[in-house]
Amino acid sequence: MATYKKRGYKPKKEKIVEEVEENFDESQSTTAEVFNTLDDTANKSEEWIEKNSKPLFLGLVTVAAVILGYLAYTTFISEPNEQEASNELAYPRTFFDKATTSAGTAADALYNTALTGGDGKYGFTDIASEFSGTKAGNLANYYAGISFLKMKKYEEAIEYLSNFSSEDELLGPTALGAIGDAFADINQPEDALAYYQKAAKKKSNDFTSPLFLFKAAQTAMALKEYNTAEKLYTSIKEKYATTDQGKDIEKYINSAKYAQ
Repeated sequence: MATYKKRGYKPKKEKIVEEVEENFDESQSTTAEVFNTLDDTANKSEEWIEKNSKPLFLGLVTVAAVILGYLAYTTFISEPNEQEASNELAYPRTFFDKATTSAGTAADALYNTALTGGDGKYGFTDIASEFSGTKAGNLANYYAGISFLKMKKYEEAIEYLSNFSSEDELLGPTALGAIGDAFADINQPEDALAYYQKAAKKKSNDFTSPLFLFKAAQTAMALKEYNTAEKLYTSIKEKYATTDQGKDIEKYINSAKYAQ
């Protein structure tokens, strides 16, 4: 039997080899292009650095100078000032603490010494002025403001308490509330109401918040802003029912409702 043989047949292996060679050539070409691009980029970067080396150097020097300056200021000026201010604050605080347990002219005399100092020592007003950028200087504003408030010097109290700032849970709200008290005592109830509300919102706690909400509500009642008063009383009921201000709060809420 005769065997049939195909003619013109070409093995596929040759075609595959050709394709591999073509792909390899393309890959080499692409790789070369990438390296050429990287070389160009590197050359341009080097040129840019050479061209701007002086500004870059000056920039680095400036940054280093700022950092070193800050460290020097902190080490040789800021920290020593903080320590000195803290030491100075101890003297007037002694008189302030004594004044809080005294009354009448004796208390006023102690508060006055705390404010003005004595025996070559600074008082609160001096510390607030001389060490204004320190924590102790800031705290001196608070003590000075409270001292003036106790002495019924309300405008001075407002000035110093306004210069005090704190995120402390009690001191921050108390300072704002004290400003409210000062405005109330000079018959500026609108301002007093605003500061009582600020004091109540400053920090949420069971001591200052219900206290100043209640003072704000009482002030609102005096201003015949009964709707505002009702809301403030209701806030005490909803958030601080177990506090001293919250125990009989229902009668105050009803009083504000009936007044409208």
